[in-house]
Amino acid sequence: MTLTDLPLFPLQSVLFPGGRLSLRIFEARYLDLMSRCLVQNQPFGVVCLNQGSEVRQAGQTVRFEPVGVLARLLSADSDQPGVLKAVCLGGARFRWHRLTEQANGLWVAGSAEQLPDDPALPLAPAYRPAALALERALAGLALQHQGEVGPHHPGDTAWVANRWCELLPIPLAARQKLMELSDPGARMALVDRFLRDKRLL
Repeated sequence: MTLTDLPLFPLQSVLFPGGRLSLRIFEARYLDLMSRCLVQNQPFGVVCLNQGSEVRQAGQTVRFEPVGVLARLLSADSDQPGVLKAVCLGGARFRWHRLTEQANGLWVAGSAEQLPDDPALPLAPAYRPAALALERALAGLALQHQGEVGPHHPGDTAWVANRWCELLPIPLAARQKLMELSDPGARMALVDRFLRDKRLL
């Protein structure tokens, strides 16, 4: 599937399919984008920055990773003028082509190729300790009011691997590469190895 004129939201983080992303938005270009997404019920693309900052700065060189994740707004609310708090849900991965920067600083992909979803893959018995440890970690975060991950799917390989990838203390580049992997089994194997190497299981 090809997406045309996909607006991009660059961040110094990696969104995973099925992940929830909380945003605090104050720049005019992104306030306008969120308004359009709400009215038109359309997604935008979240891409990881590998050069430059999230806030626009004159003359700054900005570079993004070539693969991102589509995001849809779940909620948006404002408790002070000019600032929007939004919660988004990660969807399909995409690879962008032909970037254009608009006059207001918003980056748009002239076209983007939507990549296949992770295939449904039941969690192998060897990874059940990782799934149980994940449930404990998520329960602890919920008690600390540090966000909600939505419905839990502890028997699905991609869901378990993706949620761990969001939590693990790994470099941003490594997180990006894990997100790009098309095989959820390979992603889960790397996560499990990391957990065991760090004696977290």
